[in-house]
Amino acid sequence: MAKVRAARADEAEALTGLVMRSKAHWGYDPGFLAACADDLRIRPQDVVVRRIVVAEDERGAVLGLASLEGTPPRGVLGLLFVEPAAIGLGVGRLLYADVLRRAVELGVRRLAIDSDPHAAGFYRAMGAVAAPGGRDTGHGPDGLVPFEVAPVPLADWAREWTGGGQAVHLGNVAEFNAQFADATLDREQRPAHHYACLAAFYSPHPAVLVLPRAVPREWTALVGRQLGWSGVEVYDGLVEAERGPGFLGAVRERPALAARLTGAGLPLVPWGLTQPFAELAGRPWQARELRYESKSASHEMFGRILAEGGHPGIVLPAQWRAGTRWAAVRLLSARARAGEITVLKSEHGVGGSGTTVVTPAQVRAAGGARALLRRLPRGPLLVEEYVSAPPEDEDPRDLTYDGFVDAEGRVHEAGGAVMDVRDGCYAGATVGPGVLPEWAGKPLTAFGAAVGRELAAAGYRGWFDVDFVTAGAERLAPTETNLRLTGPSIAFMVAARLDALRGAGHLVRIVDRVELGARLPEAQLDELCTDLARACAELDAVFVPAIPTAAFDPMPWLGVLVAAHGAEALDAAEALVRSRAREVGADFEDFQDVENY
Repeated sequence: MAKVRAARADEAEALTGLVMRSKAHWGYDPGFLAACADDLRIRPQDVVVRRIVVAEDERGAVLGLASLEGTPPRGVLGLLFVEPAAIGLGVGRLLYADVLRRAVELGVRRLAIDSDPHAAGFYRAMGAVAAPGGRDTGHGPDGLVPFEVAPVPLADWAREWTGGGQAVHLGNVAEFNAQFADATLDREQRPAHHYACLAAFYSPHPAVLVLPRAVPREWTALVGRQLGWSGVEVYDGLVEAERGPGFLGAVRERPALAARLTGAGLPLVPWGLTQPFAELAGRPWQARELRYESKSASHEMFGRILAEGGHPGIVLPAQWRAGTRWAAVRLLSARARAGEITVLKSEHGVGGSGTTVVTPAQVRAAGGARALLRRLPRGPLLVEEYVSAPPEDEDPRDLTYDGFVDAEGRVHEAGGAVMDVRDGCYAGATVGPGVLPEWAGKPLTAFGAAVGRELAAAGYRGWFDVDFVTAGAERLAPTETNLRLTGPSIAFMVAARLDALRGAGHLVRIVDRVELGARLPEAQLDELCTDLARACAELDAVFVPAIPTAAFDPMPWLGVLVAAHGAEALDAAEALVRSRAREVGADFEDFQDVENY
């Protein structure tokens, strides 16, 4: 594995030779190389003045070099050259990331890059954008392609989340869900075990991933390349299907593994708090910490906050708890007769499970409220007023606020996101600059922070979100809290990582389900994901496969992340991924009945 160190003055001549070999690799004729020689020469004094570093392998052989020049707040990536034999091995990525890291430390806020035309694709793939007045598809007056990047440190909230370092990520999604005995979830928790793959993204840079199901080997390698990770340990396949969701119990049954995880001195990050996690982490456990996962309890909390005043842009939908099905029938019937749309909710639910929007027409078509309710899962029901927005309202309908309460009870804001909700079910989210309607930012963050303070006062420590629907006339209606990580939180983690790795301003979209045209053998799934990463890079976007294991289900799908610096590139990347995923099964129809690959 290569590492970066400061160059030495006595290496200047050897480094010049590396630069010239790297330049010649692209087929330039001797005359052109001779004309460039003086500009590319490295002199002993340049090593310090130009802030030159080298990448070397475990034997000390130099594989590449890079320079960070200029005076903050503007800097220049003057040199980035890789030994021809090492091109394509990640050396350039390593050096580029080091330049951005050092630029942040120096206070550089704009980094200029004059790229050789042959390297332009590399810089675009690394997140650099066309310099103002320049063209990233053409040449400047000196034959170079001008780019720039805005180096930024890891977001403040992300540093606070895990102390600025790596963490141990535990995929206990099924175990978290199971503690609520939610009738809307299947007993095997198969979807939850797929969603446990999101453990890869519980913080911007994991040290260890611990997963209930086996994952493709190449998946973690590709994700690592896309997000600049190295040395991530993976422990997977800990829970067999017939054993149910006892994931962290399986970890504790392996004393050596449990000791490795708890003895590394790194934060343990779960999907959500559970008693088995508390036992593994050695922290106190009180089930009441999670009481605001209850939709009725969170509704009561929203009411208390609003009663204190200070949130004029927030309205709270009325909610009634139906202790019995007969009570729910009476409430639903009365609302249907009054022409009111109603939201039926189970006390707990994940991603919209247990939430049903019912119109008066649907009640009539079903033969009455009683007949309609027979189709819903058993258990207590909440009956809630449906908050509608004017038909002409072009604002996104579903928004969310994400933040966390740290160990000292302080609330940290990650930000707001726009969710994709279809038929009451969560399908994805987009985070990044400009995604929220301009009017919504302040009321959303103010109310979200108020909820965080309530959670902190109640003893909760961990990630949380507050979901909203837009209610017209620039108003928001809070609908629930989630005391765990979620899809939007994963997008925030990836955005923080990409901003620090590739420059500020990434939009990140998480798409829960991209349908595949067929079940694929693992090798072909790896090939598909690699091809999608390459194709999205050509659109100036980043593709990251987020949930790979569902690709082997009878009805196969993928969870994905796409990122870009602009909305147009982001939309194009999502469209490309969906199209390729639908088409890819055509050549593999013969594999549909194969159970194991």
